[in-house]
Amino acid sequence: MPRFMDLHDGFGGVTQEQLKAAQAADWAIEGDEGVHFEHAWLDPEAGKVFCLSTGPSKEAVMRIHKRAGHPTAEIYELPIEVS
Repeated sequence: MPRFMDLHDGFGGVTQEQLKAAQAADWAIEGDEGVHFEHAWLDPEAGKVFCLSTGPSKEAVMRIHKRAGHPTAEIYELPIEVS
């Protein structure tokens, strides 16, 4: 299944608890599109959130985020990985 990284702006001053609530909103409906959100990272000073997910398409990930209340148009497929 393809992996994706997306970026959200406008999260300045958000707390860890608020990020958890936003992620829970995604988790509550992610199955509707066959998406799974694996991790989220927050930089509250820059107001940015980064989300790692798997799913059938960028569009599916975007639809879940939009329905959960935090839309983004900045999403990247991650076809190559090294470790």
